[in-house]
Amino acid sequence: MHGVDFVEKQVIKVYKKGIIALPRSVRERLKIEEGTLLEVCVENGKLVLKPLDLWDRVWKCCKGSAEEAERELDREEEEYWRKKEGK
Repeated sequence: MHGVDFVEKQVIKVYKKGIIALPRSVRERLKIEEGTLLEVCVENGKLVLKPLDLWDRVWKCCKGSAEEAERELDREEEEYWRKKEGK
């Protein structure tokens, strides 16, 4: 339910180290759960948080089918571990 055309205003507090707690109603409406990644940006002096769709980002970087995308990711993971292990 991203891009919802409603306005909901609530006041939240910023805690130590910039930690904020999103109100339950907002989390539920946008299906934000523990572990959800949020993109943070400043637009015209406003703080904007957007749920990050990693699959969409992966798909844009890959051409072809989901299977081809998965193979590409597997190759990248193998390369990462080879570099990390110094091979």
